[in-house]
Parts: sequence; C-alpha cells; structure tokens
Amino acid sequence: MIVIGITGTLGAGKGTVVDYLVNKKGFKHYSVGDYLKEKLIKKEVEPNRDNLREVANQIMEKYGPDYITRKLFLKAKKEKEGVIIESIRNPKEAEFIRTQKNGYLFAVDANQKTRYLRIQKRNSEKDNITFKKFKEQEKKESQSKDPNAQNLPKCISMADYKFDNNGTINKLYEKVEKVINKIS
Repeated sequence: MIVIGITGTLGAGKGTVVDYLVNKKGFKHYSVGDYLKEKLIKKEVEPNRDNLREVANQIMEKYGPDYITRKLFLKAKKEKEGVIIESIRNPKEAEFIRTQKNGYLFAVDANQKTRYLRIQKRNSEKDNITFKKFKEQEKKESQSKDPNAQNLPKCISMADYKFDNNGTINKLYEKVEKVINKIS
C-alpha cells in the first residue's frame, strides 16, 4: 500500500491531484478537512476556513500536531489500495506520513493570484472571501512558530515531490502520472 500525504497552498490544486489519484489510479481518499468539518457541524459552527483552522489548532494543541493524520491513517491502514491523506498542514503530520512504509509527501503550489481565482470558481463555503482576506488566511497558515499550529511552507519544503500547478489540469496530471509510475 502506498501512502501519499498531500500538502500545498490554498487553491493550488490539492483536490485536483486527489481526484486524479482516486479516479484514475484507484486510491482511497481521507481528508483532514472533512474530519474537521464534521467536528464543526456537530458543534453547529460554520465550517469556514477560519473556523476550520481554529478547531484544527485546538485539536493539535490538545492531542498533538499529528493526531488527525494518525487517526485517518488508522482508518486507511485496512485498505489494500493506495491511500491519500489530504491536507497536511503541520510538519509533524508531514513527518508522520514520510515515516510510513511507502509513505510520500506531495506538495502542490501555484502563484497567488491564480490560486485566488481558482477558489473563487469553486465557490465553496470556505472560499467566499476577498483577495485581501485570502492573503491574510494564507499568512496565518504560513508563519506559525507554534509547533502545534499550521505551517504550510515548512510542510512544502519537506515534500518528496513538488508540483508547480500554474499550467493546465492536463499538465498537472502528466506530472503526477510520472511520479506515480516512479514510486509504484
């Protein structure tokens, strides 16, 4: 079983990589975001990006920075196929993924304006924000000195494979396909 953790900046294309691996390669998908969204819905709190980040940081502070990833990995362990755990946002989560047998960390990035336009098109409840707010949220997920909080640049720097996604979806798919052929 191949284990792939996916990290990357907001709107970079993490979900696009997940969709490709699930639909074309038969991977099973486990989502940190879905796990957090369920927690917020149970509390009757709006699952926007700020609330998702806040509940994630609370969980990481209370149980450890890789707690959610470990829980998802325990569920995924029974799979025979490859698994994806998305979205890795703390260096301890990245470290956990990379220490698993056949564990790899993928990072996806694109320029900021392109990413903002992408999130506007997908129009999810967590993405209905101004460009100014987008930049503020990105900064909050990028510059933490707290080991229990999110730190995307550090996670990206730890990646085994990095995908620049400033081009077309097909170009991204080609890049992912090359890596999958290499590691499987």
